[in-house]
Amino acid sequence: MSEPTDSDRTLSPLDFETNEYRYSIQRPLVSHPDYDTLLIASRQSMEGGALKRVILKPVLLGDGHELRTRAVEEVHLSRFLRHPNIARVLGSALNDERAYVVMDMDPGRFLLSIMDAAISVQRKLSHGFAAYVAAEVADALDHAHRAVDDEGRPLHLVHRAVGPMRIRLGYKGRVQLTNFGAAWSELMGRIRTPPQMLRGDPAYTAPEILRGFEKPETGQRDPLTPLSLDGRADIFSLGLVLLELLLARYPLDPPDTLWLDIAQRFPPEVRGERPSSLLPLETLANRLLHFGPEEVQQATGELPEPLRRIVTRALRTEPAERYQTAGQMRDELRDFLQADGQPPYGAKQARAEVKQLFDQAPAPAELPAYSVVEIGALPAPPDMNLEHLED
Repeated sequence: MSEPTDSDRTLSPLDFETNEYRYSIQRPLVSHPDYDTLLIASRQSMEGGALKRVILKPVLLGDGHELRTRAVEEVHLSRFLRHPNIARVLGSALNDERAYVVMDMDPGRFLLSIMDAAISVQRKLSHGFAAYVAAEVADALDHAHRAVDDEGRPLHLVHRAVGPMRIRLGYKGRVQLTNFGAAWSELMGRIRTPPQMLRGDPAYTAPEILRGFEKPETGQRDPLTPLSLDGRADIFSLGLVLLELLLARYPLDPPDTLWLDIAQRFPPEVRGERPSSLLPLETLANRLLHFGPEEVQQATGELPEPLRRIVTRALRTEPAERYQTAGQMRDELRDFLQADGQPPYGAKQARAEVKQLFDQAPAPAELPAYSVVEIGALPAPPDMNLEHLED
């Protein structure tokens, strides 16, 4: 590629430069009030060279410094997260009005879009697909939960936002956990969560995060951040995702007769970091607080016994009764995938299943996720040559 000329450096409103790179924003990838806005952009070194497609997460630079500080923290934290199943953060970029977290782009789809496509053709994703995706995410979480800083001190990291919109499946079948912007950790200098602010996705929050209003721990300053918070909260969130994949519906959807005391259980003044289009926060919270062993047993009744056992353990109300590490959950899921009589299932099979699904699905623009979640990604943008990935 030739060296950019002066005319090439004339920036449009969607272009900006830093000391190292020139960015050109092409289209939204995610545009929805429930999730962080994500933009597809190209990046080129100021010295020339090949264009690289990246994802930008914009951070408004208003009067307060919290959002900007959190963006810097996310980039800093990413230094300690090097795993093939964790989406890479490449750094940050800053122009006059906003900062951006710059992330690598593995062409693919969010798990939410895949689930929407399956619903659109009235079919369930296979048990193998569900177990494979959950096992790969559990492997990523196991790495994150064990992460240490430069001095070898454990970070005790908790993702806090595991859900279908933080999991991506690449066109080659690789699963990646994304967006550690809501993570809790013991990283030196990290910004504290504001009181009564629920980080992450309310629909997949572990019950121990919500119980602080009922039974706060001694010395607990923030009712939504228990002193005992650890990676087992992410295991619960992943268990809900796995169950949703297996049932082809959100596990806490109606009937609502089990949750009639909403006003008495969870205070309405608590706010989520982002609104949820599914249900009001207090409704979601009370459903989660009531989602005990009996409800899990009823929901998993038709599943194969190995998967039922895995889901049941991941969704135990008390963290001490769950898997104690994400690695334990990963290993049991992989044992299921490799069991005698079970057809082999891995990245190749996941890629083939998703390709077949989207071959049957209606036009992407008709899918619920398309207009608000993956604009420009369903289907792949016409300027993204992905034919070599379909071999």
